[in-house]
Amino acid sequence: EEIIMKRRISPDRVSVQPHCCPRSGLAPSGPRAFSRRSFLKGMGATAVAGMALGKLSWPLPADAGADAAVGLARRPLKVKPILSYEIPERRHQTSWRSWGGIQTRADVDEESGRIRGELEKIRSAADFPVEFLPLSGVRKSADLSSIADLAGSDVILLYAAGGWMDVFDTLGGTGKDMIVFCRHRSGPVYLWYEIVSPRYLRQHTDTLAVKGINDEDVVIDSPEEVLWRLRSLAGLHNTLGTRIIAVGGPDAWAQPAGVVPKLVEDVWKFDFRTVSYEDLGPLIQAARSDGEAVRKARRRAAEYLATPGTTLETERPFVENAFLLDQVFRGIMKQADCRAITINGCMGTIMPLAETSACLTLSLLNDAGYLAFCESDFVVIPSGILLANISGKPVFLNDPTYPHEGIITLAHCTAPRKMNGRKSEPARILTHFESDYGAAPKVEMSRGQTVTNIVPDFASRRWVGLKAEIVEAPFLPICRSQIEINFSGD
Repeated sequence: EEIIMKRRISPDRVSVQPHCCPRSGLAPSGPRAFSRRSFLKGMGATAVAGMALGKLSWPLPADAGADAAVGLARRPLKVKPILSYEIPERRHQTSWRSWGGIQTRADVDEESGRIRGELEKIRSAADFPVEFLPLSGVRKSADLSSIADLAGSDVILLYAAGGWMDVFDTLGGTGKDMIVFCRHRSGPVYLWYEIVSPRYLRQHTDTLAVKGINDEDVVIDSPEEVLWRLRSLAGLHNTLGTRIIAVGGPDAWAQPAGVVPKLVEDVWKFDFRTVSYEDLGPLIQAARSDGEAVRKARRRAAEYLATPGTTLETERPFVENAFLLDQVFRGIMKQADCRAITINGCMGTIMPLAETSACLTLSLLNDAGYLAFCESDFVVIPSGILLANISGKPVFLNDPTYPHEGIITLAHCTAPRKMNGRKSEPARILTHFESDYGAAPKVEMSRGQTVTNIVPDFASRRWVGLKAEIVEAPFLPICRSQIEINFSGD
């Protein structure tokens, strides 16, 4: 933040405020090119075309504010397995067969059974929703036209035992994600174990030459290698097209209005549904006038505060109002038929309306299986949604500090308590730090826990990924939920 403001923004273009999300005229710089997957394309710089949600009135849908956690909603990834093979015929005094152990109809039948057994093991081991369509066998590209369920699949899992380039070319032309599986030792050796790189990926040259697929998409022998690729693709397909409530409109940290939301709309196909504060204010007031809603919020707050490991260190009404705001936000998402929400101006705008901060509310929603983010910061929100959809666990949007000696301090006031997706960590319920108002959790995250960290760039061009370990959960005078992580590498 210091380097960005000193080097790239003139003093008259930025209004520095006493918190961590200033707004300014800083634009992304450099080319917007993507090196991975053809879906990342088509970025523009015009205003974002988000839709207003429409008229909201209390009471919102009846199941708003339900006590039970809803769980992260992910649609199943549809995987189409295809076995490519050939059955050669002997010819006198000439080469008549290619490399590989699949040479006869009996070989094909045996291999098909082996594949089905491996797919069932992958399905059983998957910790994400996945649906395997029936295995189909093809010998040439013309056979693909008879596969009725190919078009409705998300991913092609090609078992490349034999066959020739036309099958690969046709499948690659569908634009679908593809994983190529070849056998070396896990069964009869495949022809494409030899030729998938020189013949297909490199197209008889020294460099990768096929769009949308590369060496990362080839697996030799290992079902576990297939599994993690499918998990990642499940996360991707569930992230593309996300519908998200943007209270106060979509925004981006220290960026010109509209640029990053338009980028996210084009690249990630997000469907923004805006709720203005002019509409939200009367909705909260109506909820506060609803005796049953208030009683429910107080009951849920009491149950939360009675949870083992929970310590109240702010005023109790702030917590009760956070649960009432939780009911309002759940109802808004229910009406919009979505499971994601973010708040613009959460450092001040929402406080006079809700008479609390939104910190604890967002923490509650994340623990319940929603995707809830502060600051309406669409520089980072796509990475959070993607990471949650890959892992099936809550994520922690945070402010990083300067790395030194292998340590980074990460902090924010909206951390979930169920970072492992199951068990609630201990938490002190304090005020939001910068305002010293409202309710915000200081989650005492477990030391020794391994975490995955994504640091996205402004242009959605290059993300940094870190694997790290939590080594401390200090109590510095910064945002309430704070951890220090130890990372290896540069």
